[in-house]
Amino acid sequence: MRALPWPDMARLAGRRLLFAAPVLLVVTFGVFAIAAASPFDPVKAYAGTAALGADQETLDRLRANLGVDEPFVTRWWHWLTSALTGDLGHSAVLRQPVTQVIGERLVWSALLCAVAFTVAVLAGTLLGVLAARRPGGPLDRAVTSLSYALEAAPVFWTALLAVWLFALQLDVLPAGGLTDTASEQVTFGQVASHIVLPAGVLAVSQLPWFTLYVRQGVGDALAEDPVRGARARGLSEGTVLLGHALRSGLLPVLTLIGSRVPELITGALLVESVFSWPGIAAATVEAATAVDFPLLAALTVLATAAVLAGNLLADLLYGLFDPRVKFSDM
Repeated sequence: MRALPWPDMARLAGRRLLFAAPVLLVVTFGVFAIAAASPFDPVKAYAGTAALGADQETLDRLRANLGVDEPFVTRWWHWLTSALTGDLGHSAVLRQPVTQVIGERLVWSALLCAVAFTVAVLAGTLLGVLAARRPGGPLDRAVTSLSYALEAAPVFWTALLAVWLFALQLDVLPAGGLTDTASEQVTFGQVASHIVLPAGVLAVSQLPWFTLYVRQGVGDALAEDPVRGARARGLSEGTVLLGHALRSGLLPVLTLIGSRVPELITGALLVESVFSWPGIAAATVEAATAVDFPLLAALTVLATAAVLAGNLLADLLYGLFDPRVKFSDM
């Protein structure tokens, strides 16, 4: 890894921030436009069962109070100008400020994604290296076949299978939630046991990509002349593998980190729904079905910002570990 070129890294981050601003602007505008065309009625979603017995005058007055009769461009502009001052609005369906909704749920979604992503990267690297050592061997064929099978498996199907096996049949792990049912406070032990299944399922959904990328990268590196020369000098296989092949073979994985963020977020929403994990999944579903403009826009901006940050992180890591890459060219 080269010395940290802070000025070049700062300039790259600055350029990406300038690029992110119009992207986020377009994304929020698109959210309001799509939500305005939605067949769901936000007034009925807000009123709930009370809307069934309400007269039209009451519904019209509620519609006016919520401002849903205004053109979506007007609603978008009001939300945008308020968001720039730190006010993300009020969630009509959850009856809370949007900042409070996100603040209460974001930490649990971030914990789930961080644990799952770390496990996927470490396990994928290990399996990929083991498979690349003997191309075409039994272990290579087994790891590759398993990776392709997991790659094709829908994450919600894997989640339901995990609940059936580990929670219902073996009864070794809780089926969902953040803590035990009778618990009145959140403890580290309970969170640790409850996160195993959702984080494991989410990690399995990302595992095949890292395994296959590492296997291909390390396999190609083992066939290069520098690695052959290291073997000819009598270096041990472990030194050749870890000191030469793995270092160059992991470079393509760095670009994979950023590209997997969108699917990681999508998978997390499904996993949270299956395991009743108190993240932002439930809030996202309710915001979408109830056409909750402020909450829906804030959650979409948050997801978009996470994707852009993941791409920036991947580029920074690639530029640090590959001396052939210049930050000024990115």
